[in-house]
Amino acid sequence: MSKISQTTLGDLIEFQRGYDLPKSEFKEGNVPVISSNGILGYHNEAKVKAPGITIGRSGTVGLPHYIKVDYFPHNTALFIKDFKGNFPKYIYYLIKTLRLNEFKSGSGVPTMNRNHLHPLKVNAYLDPKIQEKTTSVLSCLDSKIELNNRINAELEAMAKTLYDYWFVQFDFPFDFAQGKPNAKGKPYKTSGGKMVWSEELRREIPEGWEVRKLEDVENNIITGKTPSTENQSYFNGDIPFICIGDVRGNMHIVDTEIKLTEEGANTQKNKFIPKGSICVTCIATPGLVGFATKDSQTNQQLNSIICEKFENQYYLYFYLTDYFKYARAKTGNTFANMNKGDFSSILVVKPSKEVLINFSEKVKPLVEIILNNSLQNQQLASLRDWLLPMLMNGQVKVSEL
Repeated sequence: MSKISQTTLGDLIEFQRGYDLPKSEFKEGNVPVISSNGILGYHNEAKVKAPGITIGRSGTVGLPHYIKVDYFPHNTALFIKDFKGNFPKYIYYLIKTLRLNEFKSGSGVPTMNRNHLHPLKVNAYLDPKIQEKTTSVLSCLDSKIELNNRINAELEAMAKTLYDYWFVQFDFPFDFAQGKPNAKGKPYKTSGGKMVWSEELRREIPEGWEVRKLEDVENNIITGKTPSTENQSYFNGDIPFICIGDVRGNMHIVDTEIKLTEEGANTQKNKFIPKGSICVTCIATPGLVGFATKDSQTNQQLNSIICEKFENQYYLYFYLTDYFKYARAKTGNTFANMNKGDFSSILVVKPSKEVLINFSEKVKPLVEIILNNSLQNQQLASLRDWLLPMLMNGQVKVSEL
């Protein structure tokens, strides 16, 4: 059983359709409800014991998810009811190699059910001990990626806490004897620092701070554009082409799904944005913010700010993230699409230059560690995806690594 055998997916596992659960019937709890696209929300009842695997059956079809806790599989997903003694993580990686998301479009099947999956012929190790050993390397790589993601989340939360303390509570350090910001000074507002009323914002801000339009703080704002998709020679090059999905969940955009060739990018040279630009989604899913990590271009759903002043870069990242978050919370609706004119006219509280410089110097080490971890994750994911098919088809064995 240490050799690869041909079998069917249905001989290895048994799928079952998830359970109906309208959002209106969610009850407060910590059990994840897994839909076709991942965690849909949380509920108070688990239907399946961990570890588990789901794949999308409608909507986002064929995407596998590995779940480490007891969960509730939603009706838009299939879940594995019976592993038949096989090692669950091995089954997860095996399903990833099947590219089931492509199976849907290739066959014209509108949704996926277990009758499509169980007859699929697969090559697999049948011994659970060999299965566990085979997946150990892949699991180590995924564990390191998860650890880096947790570290990044903590570091960004630390930087955001400092931003809130200085620019939301207005307790940045201030030397009242000398009348200027000082890293060893006292908290400004709490210590009685003078506040003045802003008619534009309808709230108080520290004396000496200003309210400006975004374009008056940084005036180089680029709206992206997509080169003609009818010319295939414009695509599949090395130049990052940033779209909404590339920004989601990433402070640093280290990779993009789509890349342009030099020929394609040069058809719109004025759309290049340099490394360090702040990219903001303004259409479809407004309010996602991230830094470009290479010279790039974006599609028309993003506006990008090319900061000329270093002290504005990190401040504007957190300011704009908050702007869209609280605007959405205030209206209770998805934020409306925003054109370049509206985006450029966003009102920004502009602190003194000294405060911005002090803030930037404090958060810069955190932001740089987050970038390094993100780049490391990109390399680890590439290594995992390179090893995955070779380990699964027996071309490479763990003992050979």
